[in-house]
Amino acid sequence: MRSDRLRWTGVGCALLAAALTLLVAARWGPVVSYDEQLARCLHASAVSRPGVTAATRALSDWAWDPWTMRGLAALACYLLWRRGERGRALRIGVATAVAAAVQRGLKELVGRERPVWPDPVDSAQYAAYPSGHAMTATVVCGLLLWLLPRSAPGTAGNRLARTAWALAAVSVAGVGFTRLYLGVHWLSDVVGGWLLGVALVALVIRFPGPGRPARAASGCVPVGADRR
Repeated sequence: MRSDRLRWTGVGCALLAAALTLLVAARWGPVVSYDEQLARCLHASAVSRPGVTAATRALSDWAWDPWTMRGLAALACYLLWRRGERGRALRIGVATAVAAAVQRGLKELVGRERPVWPDPVDSAQYAAYPSGHAMTATVVCGLLLWLLPRSAPGTAGNRLARTAWALAAVSVAGVGFTRLYLGVHWLSDVVGGWLLGVALVALVIRFPGPGRPARAASGCVPVGADRR
């Protein structure tokens, strides 16, 4: 049942991402209008609150930067490889690379301009859609959560898992907000990054590894456990 929910979540997010990409590429009026309205509101706040803006930049440029997230993924790959979990290490490495390639390819394909301000508080390179920060954070956080072993309620492992989920949720939502608050992305860029990230995570988790039954791809087997 959980595997089916994961599959349909991935399919739904992929379809929504495809629809949103088409609307953004077509410059559909309602999407553009709402994006611009929200961007103006958040930019006005960022200009008037330099302290909050500085903290937001630190989070966006360091704590939740795509290269920070890729570093976490690389560390996870290294530890898994050392533990003999080479299949999952490869899946995380490939998924992280695919996420970077997909978001860069879509940026080139859609070619959406970033917000332009007479008094910018931050700057960013490349096209706007989708948000690489949002997509990378979603993919890396989702795959790191996949590595968590299942623990009984009330145990230390369960409390650790709940903390990890909370940190992942804050990171994924937070990085999207920082990109909007700093005026370098539109809302639909961030939503597109989230949707693409969830779809990719679901694909990676659902895809059975070599010599493994499909049902074992749910990510509920503890790291280092014997799956033979």
